[in-house]
Amino acid sequence: MNDIDAWVWWLVGAAALGIPLVVTAMPEFGMLAAGAVAAAVAAGFGFGAVAQVLVFIVVSVALIAVVRPIANRHGNQRPQLATGIDALKGKQAVVLERVDGSGGRIKLAGEVWSARALDTDRAYDVGQEVDVVDIEGATAIVI
Repeated sequence: MNDIDAWVWWLVGAAALGIPLVVTAMPEFGMLAAGAVAAAVAAGFGFGAVAQVLVFIVVSVALIAVVRPIANRHGNQRPQLATGIDALKGKQAVVLERVDGSGGRIKLAGEVWSARALDTDRAYDVGQEVDVVDIEGATAIVI
């Protein structure tokens, strides 16, 4: 065991940190693994154990402090292109069969949808334009 150079142990540690990165998809493990690789490079250049540990800590903390907030910011952004039912919310539709609180039919994006009025006391007649505010299953909620 004493015959193995320190840089090999750092690379083993980096590989060991890569396993939970893949299993849990937590990027922090990858940043720690990058710190271990940096410490392996320091060991390869002949730096002592204290310098290796400091390189590991500095690189790991720097990556977590810089990369993690950027990743969180990008992860919290909504997609700019709405697809599926999200793309239908806010669209206008034409009433095909009277729509009230219990149901009816509309033409929305070229397709016939079942619909019901958001306000149960309100009714919309054939030919009237309505706005889709939500989609519940296969039913459009309109106002």
